[in-house]
Amino acid sequence: MSPKNLETKQFVVAMTGASGSLYGLRLIRELLRSGERVSLILSSAGRQVLNHETGLDWSENIKQQRQQVQEHFASIAVECLANDNFMTGAASGSAAVDAMIVIPCSMGSVGRIAAGVSGNLLERAADVMLKERRPLILVPRETPFNTIHLENLLRLSRAGAVVLPAMPGFYHAPKTIDDLLDFVVGKVLDVLNVEHSLFTKWGDCQD
Repeated sequence: MSPKNLETKQFVVAMTGASGSLYGLRLIRELLRSGERVSLILSSAGRQVLNHETGLDWSENIKQQRQQVQEHFASIAVECLANDNFMTGAASGSAAVDAMIVIPCSMGSVGRIAAGVSGNLLERAADVMLKERRPLILVPRETPFNTIHLENLLRLSRAGAVVLPAMPGFYHAPKTIDDLLDFVVGKVLDVLNVEHSLFTKWGDCQD
């Protein structure tokens, strides 16, 4: 993996209603640790699932949510974007967003992004990444996939998105849930070219 660019980058992290909110939280923490800036888009269903899975009880009110998120990560380098706010930079191709990651990504979000619906900021921001040929990483957390799911994922892959399912490896001998989370998040960071030490790479673990 190439060395990380010393320039601070701007990433959009979107969390939808699929199970796996811990993946999104872990990714944000690692991006902040690496000195990057993060804009978080939390869908209504994503907020409900996150609160259920983590007990964080983040507010639907964007001002309260922003304060809760910054307190959670102990950083002002993460901001919350209201999913109905199309006036933010993420909604325009002229904004300097380096990449967008939808983690976890529900099949509903996959379908709407694949159809170019752009009915909310999350979908519009993803559409912008595709049209501007910038990195869009989708981390679906669903099983089993039906044919519609697969066709939508294929359509997005052909449009330029990276489909990176939440499928942890086991060759690094994981011992905890955190180890499994770190593997998937580490794979996302590899695609983003952000250095990390979340898991031992294949070959290194053979020594």
